[in-house]
Formats: sequence, structure tokens, C-alpha cells
Amino acid sequence: MKMPTMAEVQAEEADLQFTSFSNETALKIGQQLVALAHDRKAAVTIDITRNRQQLFHAAMPETAINNDKWLQRKINTVYEYGTSSLHKQLEMAARGQTLEEAAALDARQYAAAGGGFPVIIKGTGLVGSIAVSGLASEEDHQLIVDELRAFFRPVSYTHLTLPTKA
Repeated sequence: MKMPTMAEVQAEEADLQFTSFSNETALKIGQQLVALAHDRKAAVTIDITRNRQQLFHAAMPETAINNDKWLQRKINTVYEYGTSSLHKQLEMAARGQTLEEAAALDARQYAAAGGGFPVIIKGTGLVGSIAVSGLASEEDHQLIVDELRAFFRPVSYTHLTLPTKA
């Protein structure tokens, strides 16, 4: 998979925002991410938070504690900047810097690596994070984006036909 551009990532962050975000929302998205990871045979760990409270966590087979460490670093980056961690990865690459060089952030606590996505409520702002670790940076990010697109896609009933009266 090719690395998305900054414009594509910014468009995703603008488009994939919520009107509300409850524990039930986190559970539904988390379960759907697990199903998507299973379908793609992706060995990932998934974490969803609201106001830093962990609402969902799942570790697929073949993951390790290191995935949890990467998740926390990506989550910290989302909360620090209010953007996806891939956004910061692309920004730092364009600047030729690390987060540590650019903002004096501890590299053991923050990661400019894809896989952390902001939970933004329209009209409110950042309230949480959705994070994935286990694949390449852009693939972790894309797993989240693909799930959120499916989550926000309205159900269409146009393919159904109603019975006619005889």
C-alpha cells in the first residue's frame, strides 16, 4: 500500500468526525475493527479511548506487549496534537525532524507513526483516540480509516424492491 499524502490524511480527519461518542460507540467500532483485522489476517492490537479512559482493547493472535507500548505512544501523540499520528509522521518527515527534535517530546512516550486516529466530536473537538498497532504505519492507519468509513456509511435500501399488489 502506498503512503497517503498529507492532504488525504487531513481530509480523512475532517470527514471522519462524530456527532457523539459513547461507550457503546467504542464497543461497536472496536468489535468491527476486530472483525476487519480478522478478515485481513492482520495481527494487530486495538485500543479505543475517550478522555484517556480505555473503552475498548483487543489483541489479535501473534501480537505482543510491544504492540501495547506502540499504542500508548500513538495515543499520546493524538492527544498532544489533536491529529492522527500519521499526520504527525508525514509532517515530521517533510520537516526532516523527529518529534523529539521538533517539540522536545520523549520518543519513549510519543510516536510519529501511523495508527493513532483522533475521535473528534463536531463542534466540540478532540475527545478520544482509536489506535492500531501491528502492521506498517500506513496500514495501521488505513485499517482505522476503512472501519470509520464503513461505520459512517449510511445504510442504503435502494437495492430492495417492495412487493407489488397482485
